[in-house]
Amino acid sequence: MAAAKRKRGGAATRPRKRARGAPNGTGPPAKPSPQGEEREEHSIPAPISKGKWKNKERVLIFSSRGINFRTRHLMQDLRTLMPHSKADTKMDRKDKLFVINEICEIKNCNKCIFFEAKKKQDLYMWLSNSPQGPSAKFLVQNIHTLAELKMTGNCLRGSRPLLSFDPVFDQEPHYALLKELFIQIFSTPQYHPKSQPFVDHVFTFSVTDNRIWFRNYQIMEEDAALVEIGPRFVLNLIKIFQGSFGGPTLYENPHYQSPNMHRRMTRLAVAAKFREKQQVKDLQKLRKKEEKTIIPEDPTETVFETPAEEKPLEIELVKPELKVNLKKKKKLFQRQRKRQKNLSRVGV
Repeated sequence: MAAAKRKRGGAATRPRKRARGAPNGTGPPAKPSPQGEEREEHSIPAPISKGKWKNKERVLIFSSRGINFRTRHLMQDLRTLMPHSKADTKMDRKDKLFVINEICEIKNCNKCIFFEAKKKQDLYMWLSNSPQGPSAKFLVQNIHTLAELKMTGNCLRGSRPLLSFDPVFDQEPHYALLKELFIQIFSTPQYHPKSQPFVDHVFTFSVTDNRIWFRNYQIMEEDAALVEIGPRFVLNLIKIFQGSFGGPTLYENPHYQSPNMHRRMTRLAVAAKFREKQQVKDLQKLRKKEEKTIIPEDPTETVFETPAEEKPLEIELVKPELKVNLKKKKKLFQRQRKRQKNLSRVGV
């Protein structure tokens, strides 16, 4: 069969492709019979959520170099619980924090959770709205991850959480700003492609001892029985900045004490306790060395004492005889008897 000629000013006339499920001839695909025939092999299931994904919040979760295993597990737990999150490689500690805004732009993220490690023992968390701001810096304490045995709860992967806040978040202006930041970062957007249309766990943010306590609970039954899932951690607020990872300071926590200062105060307390014990020992030694107080003599103390009779002194002019040991005397006697026996035998 000769190839179809291409006409000038139009496309070549080619035979139309046969539609999937249609017979050999041309025509629309065959509809399944109403008698309950089997579905086609290539049928695509309907999407889980049929709504439109409008709130396109994407959160970048990563860290700096030098974090320990507990921080790495906490970061992985947050990525698991937040289906709208993205990951990235660790950032070098020499880089400036403003570089994170460029990383968020490359990853197409408008929120960021950045874990910054210092001295391999102190962990700081940055929550930022990139690139406009604001951003908040926290000191993370008392970390417990999902893998711990005491966290017995469980939830569906990708399900949307409820967010519960302490009433204090509506009373103070800096807490109100943090509340809005938490809502935009931790709440899973509705109709997100990786999310499930179920609500089976709760994120709680409570304020105690000037710190924010994060907990994650599973909703067990309709009577709102809760079981903790994890992770759990405590956020000690340091500063709130106007920009993203910098800028003018909007709020500074007056109750915050740096880890270096806390360790220094602990060492000073231990040293003061040791110094106090040493001073007590020195005082006891001084008391022992002090002279005892002289008590005046009591004249009635020797009333009932009777003097003993004085014995005359006897001077011995003769040298006393040496005391003979009985054992040695007995041995001498035995030797003499042996000698006599031997002499009597010789004489016979």
